[in-house]
Amino acid sequence: MPAPIHTPKPPRPEPAIRVVMMPRDTNGEGTIFGGVILSYIDQAGFVEAKRQANHRYVTVCMDKVDFKQPVFVGDLLSLYAETSRIGRTSLTVKINAFAQRANDPETAVPVTEAEVTFVAVGDEGRPMPIRQGQRD
Repeated sequence: MPAPIHTPKPPRPEPAIRVVMMPRDTNGEGTIFGGVILSYIDQAGFVEAKRQANHRYVTVCMDKVDFKQPVFVGDLLSLYAETSRIGRTSLTVKINAFAQRANDPETAVPVTEAEVTFVAVGDEGRPMPIRQGQRD
């Protein structure tokens, strides 16, 4: 992994996104599809990337996705995002997802962790420096 070029802004204490899980998102086992969770991970990572630097981003990698516990209909899913690395054109965001169970809203259960890498792109879709004034 390349060395970071910039120091990320500190993480925010509030979640990047929060979503109530709905029946349309279930699989045959009655739990939420993993793909639905992946979509929310991608969205939370994007919110964090935009917070670090206001660019257009594309997802280039989802690494080490760990589904720790199932997520159920009615759970409130909170996804926290923290930038772990900013390079010249890419940044990596660590996502931690917690579920507040519908039957026990006072408890937040860790359900999923992931790392997502985004690349900043310009209008033509080519990678561009995240911070202005960098040499190519």
